[in-house]
Amino acid sequence: MDHIAQTTPDEYLLTEQVHYRLRRAHQRASSIFMDVIGDAQLTPTQWAALVTLRTEGALSQNQLGRFTFMDPATTQGVILRLVERNLVERHPDPQDRRRTSVRLTRSGQTLVGTLLANAMQAHFRTLEPLSADEQATFLSLLSRLM
Repeated sequence: MDHIAQTTPDEYLLTEQVHYRLRRAHQRASSIFMDVIGDAQLTPTQWAALVTLRTEGALSQNQLGRFTFMDPATTQGVILRLVERNLVERHPDPQDRRRTSVRLTRSGQTLVGTLLANAMQAHFRTLEPLSADEQATFLSLLSRLM
């Protein structure tokens, strides 16, 4: 760790930078997710929206974005693609007609229930190169960075 703090700009190596390594790890995790999830059209971001709606119930688009850490444009795009697949439906929020509420359809509920085991497999496959202790440490450290 000391050598990182003492690195000069002339010694900068992209492959040793946290942003580079996190991006590569994210690419690997996303690739594993896409291979394992069992639905070629479903992205990790769409999965996050579906699982959040399963857990939380109907949410406004804004709430869904906050729960999943998506910006408003991404949230809207994800919802539109899920609506096209009849996995979620939008309707006026009963408490505030100016807001749109989003909820899972029956098809969405079924799909999430069917794919949960695959999502867990993707999680385990992503962490597979690490020992059990390393997995726990890694997840704990990631939580600290979030």
